[in-house]
Order: sequence, then C-alpha cells, then structure tokens
Amino acid sequence: MVTDVLIIGGGPAGMSSALSASENGSKVVIVERDGVLGGILNQCIHNGFGLHYFGEELTGPEFAHRFRKMVEKDKNITVLTNTLVTDLKEKVATVLSRSGIIEIKFKACVLAMGCRERTAGNISLNGTRPMGVITAGSAQKMVNIDGKMIGKDIVILGSGDIGLIMARRLTLEGAKVHAVLEINSTSSGLRRNILQCLDDFNIPLYYNTTIFEVVGRDRVEGVYYGQVDEHFNKIESTKKFLKCDTVILSVGLVPDLQILPDFEINPKTNGVFVNEHYQTKQPWLFSCGNVLHVHDLVDNVALEGKQVGLFASLYAQKKLYGGNLIKVSHSKDFAYVLPYTLFEGEEDVEMKFRLKNKIVRKWLVVKSEGREVAKKFVLAGVPGEMMTMKFNKSGVKNEVALEVQ
Repeated sequence: MVTDVLIIGGGPAGMSSALSASENGSKVVIVERDGVLGGILNQCIHNGFGLHYFGEELTGPEFAHRFRKMVEKDKNITVLTNTLVTDLKEKVATVLSRSGIIEIKFKACVLAMGCRERTAGNISLNGTRPMGVITAGSAQKMVNIDGKMIGKDIVILGSGDIGLIMARRLTLEGAKVHAVLEINSTSSGLRRNILQCLDDFNIPLYYNTTIFEVVGRDRVEGVYYGQVDEHFNKIESTKKFLKCDTVILSVGLVPDLQILPDFEINPKTNGVFVNEHYQTKQPWLFSCGNVLHVHDLVDNVALEGKQVGLFASLYAQKKLYGGNLIKVSHSKDFAYVLPYTLFEGEEDVEMKFRLKNKIVRKWLVVKSEGREVAKKFVLAGVPGEMMTMKFNKSGVKNEVALEVQ
C-alpha cells in the first residue's frame, strides 16, 4: 500500500490531521488499533466537548461521531481499523491487521496515538495487590461502555480530570466516593471539574496527601493514607485508615510511544522533541495531540492535529520549508514549553506551556538576546491548565526565552 500521509491513531488528533492533510490535496491512510475511530472519546459520555472546535457543547461520542462522518465521506482517506503498527522505519510502516501483515509506504507520517494511564506499578503503590485497584480510564470504560459497577465505597488517588469526572459519575450511579487524595499542593485537573465533580457533590479533595498502603487479601478492604512533606516523604504521624472496596488511580498519563524505542524522549512531557512544524528528529515524522504532550481539552487536541496535518501534507508535497533554527528556552517557572525550536522568519508562532507552580497577577515575557519581544498579563495560572502565547518572530535570531515577571 502506498500513500502520501500515514496517520497512526484514529482519535481526535488523528482524524483532524487526516482531514487537514486531505484538504491540502494529500492521499491519507489512518491506522487505528481499535475497531472504531474516536479513541477515548467513545467512552467519555459527559458533555463539555466541541465548544472551541464546533462552537457548541457536545458529549465525547457526539464529538467523535462528527469527525468520523467527515472522515468517512472523504474519498482521499482510507481507514484501517483493528490494525496495529508493529514497525516504523524510514517512510515504511509494517502493520498487522485481520487480513495479515501489510507494508505501507508513505512520504510523511503523523504520530497521533494518544496516551496510556499510569498504573499501580508505575507509581510503586504500596500494599497488597487485591482486586479493586483500577485506573480511572478503565473504570470509565467499565461503567460507561460495559455497564458494570466497579465498587460501592471508593477512594480516588490523584486529581486528574478523568478521576474527577469518575467521582461524579460513580456518585450518580449510587457509589460513595469518600475522598480524592492528591500528593501535590495543586490539582492536575481543570478547575471547572473540581467545582462540578467534587464541590457540587461534597466530595473532599485532600492536597499533599497520598495512600501509604493498600489493605486487602482478595478484595480491597481499605487504605492507610496521610500527608507528605515538600519532598513527598510520608509523614507517619498523619497516618489514618479509610475503609473502602475500590481504589481508582488518576495519577497521570504517559504518551504511548512504544513503537519508537530509539527516540530521545523529553522527561518533562514524556513525548518526543519537535520543532515549530511539529517535526521530530526525522523530518518525515510528525507528532501531535496527547502523544506529544498531555492536553486539557480535546478541542485543542483536534486544533493541533489540524495544524500538523497541513504540515505533514506540505512535507509530502515538498512544500514545507524551514530555515535557520532558533533555540527555545524557559525559566524555572515552567514545567515545559513547546515547540523546542523555531525557524527564523516573520510569521506569528504560538508557544504552548505548563507552569511549574501557581502564579497570580504576573507577566509572561518572551525575550530574544535580552530584548523583549512580547508580553502577556496573566491574572492567574496553575500547573493543571495548559497555556498559550502568540508572538511574531520578526527580528528574532539564535534564541528565545519565556519568563515570568
């Protein structure tokens, strides 16, 4: 099989990339390991999607359905579901489908595989390993797709958005969510989800708190929990026991990059390094969506995918031009800033970043060789929300730095 652009992953980033590349005149193949396009959206039955992309509020399945219909109508796009990429080399992918092993030759490839959840093993959760310890995404699938209740007395470790949403979902299904425990001093979830999913249902959120030990033989019987200090060391004097039958883990997402074992991974995002065009160290390979860095809003994933689909199509047509590279750096106030390099030019560029700590009434400043290029006033910013800043590159050379003042 031969195509212009290969998209790995059929979620919002992948579908948006495919539509954008097709609109720009490229033949596209989407490879999706699940049986249907949509990714995680298919199990997110709550609303809040589509406001930025479609201008109206949709549920996750509705958002995915709209994209799926557009993809199905596009004659330039071929979709391979129930298909897994087993090898990715220089412009050739080997995939395994129900029809057997297929080689796909392409001119450009977009990584859009999304994330996987951190498990109990990833965070070295102490205690026994009884039934009843489950990740938030798996719990969501069991409740929303399979129609199965996972427990009656719930403790949630971590305040990621899926965990917060599941606190509300399980409460509405009749379970008792006793607490959400967050090891950090701030939540990794959106403020609106804390208000709508916890505060509205009187579910307590304890900061600087974690599970010391899971207790149970065949089924979870409870947890010992308590506070931690600024270095995340357990404060034994605060240790308490909380009876429960289920522990939900909402402790972060990891970009799913298992098909790229030899790539240099950024430890701050767990994604690959990309330039302004979202190209990796291999110019034919692009990355976008949650496999690049974890987003708060699916709308932003789709918008990023749309942009990257265009870049991939231009590259396939030998119309994507770069230039001299500009290194991007940032102060210690930021967890990370994307992209990692820019090209010299006179266009506008958008930086995406997360703060390391909460800020209030501060200026975000872009500097180049000591000269102020752009600034933006922020009333408040928190690590749990991705932020953006646009500026024009005219006159910028060698390096730009993002600071908080």
